[in-house]
Amino acid sequence: MPAGQLTPDILLRAYAAGLFPMAESAEDPDIFWVEPEIRGVIPLDAFHVSKRLKRTIRHAPYDIRFNTAFEAVMRGCAASGPGRRSTWINETIFMLYTSLHRLGHAHSVEAWRGDELVGGLYGVSLRAAFFGESMFSRATDSSKICLVHLVERLNQRGFRLLDTQFTTEHLKTFGAIDVPRDDYEVLLADALEGPDIAFD
Repeated sequence: MPAGQLTPDILLRAYAAGLFPMAESAEDPDIFWVEPEIRGVIPLDAFHVSKRLKRTIRHAPYDIRFNTAFEAVMRGCAASGPGRRSTWINETIFMLYTSLHRLGHAHSVEAWRGDELVGGLYGVSLRAAFFGESMFSRATDSSKICLVHLVERLNQRGFRLLDTQFTTEHLKTFGAIDVPRDDYEVLLADALEGPDIAFD
């Protein structure tokens, strides 16, 4: 879809219909819609944290903040790094999600070490659903710890769905599962009943 035709409202409608956007590359201004046959989901009541990571979290190696550096988190997710030479986050996506953030529908979880942002993740909230988009890490376990804090907040606020789009071996260690599209649609419909839940 050409960049000029996209609005934050269209983006939210797409999420409500089970779609999410991607770009071919950071250089391509257009986006395409993705609706996987198999969807990644982390059941919020079955989230798993390893004993090692729990010990690390107890030592509080990072200051965890919410929504204080959304744009910087997106830029961190878009940056190339080990095992990731290119990104699907183009300027169209960057502008759309920063607009969603200003409207209260996109959020970041950030790991800080002093004044340095060393990891984070961002995603979209809509009613009782949270759609995880991307994460990055520049320090040991920083993005993992952000994910733990995200799930804690979602459970505290009463969210019912954490969509990860796809599963990876990394996410499976936290309890992520593959869900067929028909089953995902049921989970999504349940999470979209009722009013928006405040993330902050």
